[in-house]
Parts: sequence; C-alpha cells; structure tokens
Amino acid sequence: MKVIAQVLRVRPGCRDEYKRRHDELWPELASLLARLGIQTTIFAFEDLLFAYASAPDERAWDEAARDPVTRRWEAYMAEVLETDERGLPRVVDLPVVFSFGNTPG
Repeated sequence: MKVIAQVLRVRPGCRDEYKRRHDELWPELASLLARLGIQTTIFAFEDLLFAYASAPDERAWDEAARDPVTRRWEAYMAEVLETDERGLPRVVDLPVVFSFGNTPG
C-alpha cells in the first residue's frame, strides 16, 4: 500500500465552492480512482485542506497522474486553490513523523 498526505490552501472565499465541486465529483474521475483502488479523504481547517489518500502501490499513483481526466480535474480545481508558478494547485507533501497501528507507504 502507498499512502500520501498533503496540504493545500483554498483561495479566499472559495471553500464552499471547493466542497461543492467535490460533492459533484466527475463520474469519470470517480471511476478512474475506483479502478485504481485509490481512496481519499480530505479534511478542512479554515483555508487549509489536509488530504490523506492510499493506493495499492506506486503504479496506481503514476497511472492516475498520467490520466487526462486527472489533469482536467487539476485545472478545474486550480480555480479555487492556491496555485504554483505553472498554474497547478500548490501541494505540499507531508512526511510521516509518527504512525501507530498501520503502515504508511
């Protein structure tokens, strides 16, 4: 299993829109994630988002990243998230500092 944790920041005034977009997750993206065995949970605190996700292996993450629907979703979400110099959502990968009862990958 390959687990990731990331932090993102919602643009000012966009938290409700961010949630609405996820409530209406595109069926083709949901299908891709399900087919690859990717599970995701996103938590919010003020304008910060904490995403925790798992996949069976690194290959699943790589395949998801290469899929055109993922790239379209990232561009769509860039409208409501802070972005980097390329215009993609700014994502900070979090290192594991403690784990109990599970084995993050």
